[in-house]
Amino acid sequence: MKRSSIAALVVCLWAKQLDAQDNRALASVPTLRTLVARPASELADVVDRFTADLASLNRRYDAAYSPAQRQRMREFFDAWRARLRELDFEQLGQEGKVDYVLLDNYLQHQLALLDRQIKLRGEASALLPFTDRLLALQDSRRNLESIDQAALARRLSEVAKNVDSLRALFEPATNRPATSPAVATDTVAPTPRRTSAPPPRVSRTVANRAAENIEELRRGMTAWYRFYDGYDPLFSWWARDPYRKLDTALVRYARTLRERVVGVPPNAQPGQNQGPIVGDPIGADGLKEDLRYEMIPYTPEELIAIAEREYAFSLSEIKKASRQMGFGDNWKAAMEKVKNTYVEPGKQPDVIRDLARQAEAFFDSGGWVTIPPLAKEDWRMEMIPPEQQRVSPFFLGGQNILVSYPTADMTDEEKLMSMRGNNPHFSHATVFHELNPGHHLQGFMLERYNSHRRLFGTPFWNEGQSLYWEMFLWDTGRFHVSPEDRIGALFWRMHRSARIIFSLNFHLGKMTPEQAIQFLVDTVNFERANAEGEVRRSFGGQYSPLYQAGYMLGGLQLRALHRELVDSKKMTDREFHDAVLQGGAMPITMVRARLANVPLTRAGPPPWRFADRLPPPIPFPAR
Repeated sequence: MKRSSIAALVVCLWAKQLDAQDNRALASVPTLRTLVARPASELADVVDRFTADLASLNRRYDAAYSPAQRQRMREFFDAWRARLRELDFEQLGQEGKVDYVLLDNYLQHQLALLDRQIKLRGEASALLPFTDRLLALQDSRRNLESIDQAALARRLSEVAKNVDSLRALFEPATNRPATSPAVATDTVAPTPRRTSAPPPRVSRTVANRAAENIEELRRGMTAWYRFYDGYDPLFSWWARDPYRKLDTALVRYARTLRERVVGVPPNAQPGQNQGPIVGDPIGADGLKEDLRYEMIPYTPEELIAIAEREYAFSLSEIKKASRQMGFGDNWKAAMEKVKNTYVEPGKQPDVIRDLARQAEAFFDSGGWVTIPPLAKEDWRMEMIPPEQQRVSPFFLGGQNILVSYPTADMTDEEKLMSMRGNNPHFSHATVFHELNPGHHLQGFMLERYNSHRRLFGTPFWNEGQSLYWEMFLWDTGRFHVSPEDRIGALFWRMHRSARIIFSLNFHLGKMTPEQAIQFLVDTVNFERANAEGEVRRSFGGQYSPLYQAGYMLGGLQLRALHRELVDSKKMTDREFHDAVLQGGAMPITMVRARLANVPLTRAGPPPWRFADRLPPPIPFPAR
């Protein structure tokens, strides 16, 4: 080929590359006229102002549950409710009314949570009689009050002695047998003590909560001490030794409570997830308030019955797939074969990438929802650290997809359980749950539409949507074609039914964490280590009490709403799904209020018994 021809070819290829880059760049920018004059809520700025003011107060009153913090937050929430009532509700548009109801509902719930915390602190007061004295020191620093260094040193010394005396009640004596039982029936058996005084009778739950409170208090005291130490030489001269003794006393007391009452193994390191799973059930009254906040007019028992019906459907379908695989009704044997299709170490990122692209292409082919090009471009992949995999045995998602798979340092048993629990067929049903159109697309839209409603985020909206998409793809009859893929999808569907059952029963006091683990093993065929990680994550305190129930219940609410608005031809699939994503986070009952223009009062929407309007589950193959 002549040099001129080669040059011409290079210029042509270069031009095509520029065209492709230009097309991609143009596609990633929305048509701007679609963003102009969108219907807006009159209260968007009000919600933003409340959110900013709340953040300011949380920064200012950073001694959690101190006397001053409790009083100031209660005043703040009450004052905002009073200001809301000054607005002319009837003059607001539907979006403004939605925000009014959401904000007032949020304020009521925050006041209820303050009351709940007072109750919980009261249950642990016999173990923590000194906390308000130390929390007051942190509030005093934030108030910029002048200090009396010698008086502070005396207070630190007095509290340290108080802490040591309380700890001694739980410590073993050296020459004397134990006296009467010291703790409730769900605690570790008492050991001989150094003093004749009996320790407070507390449950493992209360002792574990007290230990967490002590550790939080200690972190606050560390910040308090560092503010003065060295900058105020007289403070250091007086307080250094008493502070160190107090810090040591708090560490030892928290450890004693964990080891001698909760049952954590001696010398266990923080974050190792060793010892019993304790949790902190909120009881029937707590569930009633949390369900009120989520606008769900059902009792926990009714919700458990709904979950059991959903589980029965999944069990029937998984037996069909099992028979197709040649295992008859022995679905657990069929699932064992599916679990053993795991890929070799190092290959899991490739599997996740391919499944993500496959799901995006499938959604594009159906035209059911808008996934902007930039939302397909901007997600990333990271690996979950080994220790975190103990409580997150499956991958997670959002801005990134976080992959759970073994590392070289894990035991052989841990490696096998992780690989089996993250096999390609299980992953096929949930990669899109974490990415598009699931959590990644949710976050993408929340940053761009009605972002003020992040304040009202709920698992019934974010987890419910992702679970809804799992049901939606099942209903197409074209995504989970092989019986192995259907078993993967049904594993998760059974799992989400089981989550409602074990989490609500736990909070009602009808199921222990150990029973919840066995329940997952028996009814969903979980790997035992993965079941333990699931239950530990559910009750470890980082999730709200209704979080695990929010997956399937939120998904069922959206199925009922889809039937009301799409099956009736009032909206198309794309219109419905885009409107849910663009409306912002909120309880699904309020999504319905927006999309169906449900009449609203200051008290909110009328009760919505969504389970009465559910479409019947679609057996495979789809009709």
